[in-house]
Amino acid sequence: MIPFSPPRVDEVTIAAVTEALRSGWITTGPRTKRLENELALYLGVGRVACFGSWTGAAELVLRWFGIGPGDEVIVPAYTYAASANIIAHTGATIVFADSLAGSFNVDPEDIARKITSRTKAVIPVDLGGFPADYQRIMQVLATAPFSPSNPIQEELGRPLLFADAAHSFGSRVDGKHSCHSADISGYSFHAVKNLTTAEGGALAFNLPTKFNLDEVYNWFMRMSLHGQSKDALAKTAGGSWKYDILDHGFKCNMTDLQAAIGLVELGRYENDMLVKRDHLCKLYDRMLGAYDWAILPTRRDERRSSSNHLYMVRIDRITEEHRDSIIAQMLKMEVHVNVHFMPLPTLTAFSRLGFSPLQVPNAMAAYTNEISLPLYYDLSDQQVEEVVQKLAISVKAVVS
Repeated sequence: MIPFSPPRVDEVTIAAVTEALRSGWITTGPRTKRLENELALYLGVGRVACFGSWTGAAELVLRWFGIGPGDEVIVPAYTYAASANIIAHTGATIVFADSLAGSFNVDPEDIARKITSRTKAVIPVDLGGFPADYQRIMQVLATAPFSPSNPIQEELGRPLLFADAAHSFGSRVDGKHSCHSADISGYSFHAVKNLTTAEGGALAFNLPTKFNLDEVYNWFMRMSLHGQSKDALAKTAGGSWKYDILDHGFKCNMTDLQAAIGLVELGRYENDMLVKRDHLCKLYDRMLGAYDWAILPTRRDERRSSSNHLYMVRIDRITEEHRDSIIAQMLKMEVHVNVHFMPLPTLTAFSRLGFSPLQVPNAMAAYTNEISLPLYYDLSDQQVEEVVQKLAISVKAVVS
């Protein structure tokens, strides 16, 4: 079986986790703080905060901005449920935007059509690792009607641009890491991501200079640990066990066990992981380019380059039923593929809110014939060739 996306776990990773276990620091500690600092250096931003999951981090972003009942947040319909669940958790209203025709990413003009004076944030998604059109989205937000309801919103003066960058760690816009194109970017370090900490995530802050990033960072750290004024490391370093609960916070802090994995992965990310994934995607591009039914994913243009988290090929002129049959055929030939994602209006939790797939035709068109192919560090060139050959056989068997 060729798996879809197993994590990279080798002896270096195992040794790093073992060292963390033996150190006695297995919750938030020195490794987590070191990872935050090294991520900030890599990304070129003033502050990065690490968390136990993307979802926990992302919900804190909305709560920091004071989003709640009566507010609206725009999010693509073509994404994983986490992107919209965080909105539901705050009590705000989910507003779905459609994909750009022929693309996996959100249509900035549909965002413009959906904005109202109640819109407090927009959450573009870098699906597969290719950045959304942040330049156009920021232009839309700069002229959007906006009714601030707290000092933080007044200070920003427009809806928050929060990038769901779960797939796009390492992607670039105009030569810079894509987090420089949004106010805050949320990265996922889940097991299948390019850079993993088993579970986990991080926020990269790119807020206007009038924001005090140290104060922002301290708020997020506090709220990730039940609103507690000190974490375990701070209590130990300060020599005092006493603490206060300053807010009704949450529990989504990163542990040093997670950070130990992340430090290993970050150290070999730019010149190893990204290089290997780009190489594998170029092989897919070349081999699939020989077939007229293969619609290749956009991995770069004149301004943007992908982190190559997913290889999302589309099969031209097929139905959803055809696509599912092709996947079944691939499984019989011992190749595990996937689909990213079911547009959210097709899912029960969102259809119950009144959403319909008919409202997002471009997202549905992209989803209907999409297949994500195996893509991971240890995938060999020969296995890529095998995947393509078996995909071609499966397409011919189903469509002919």
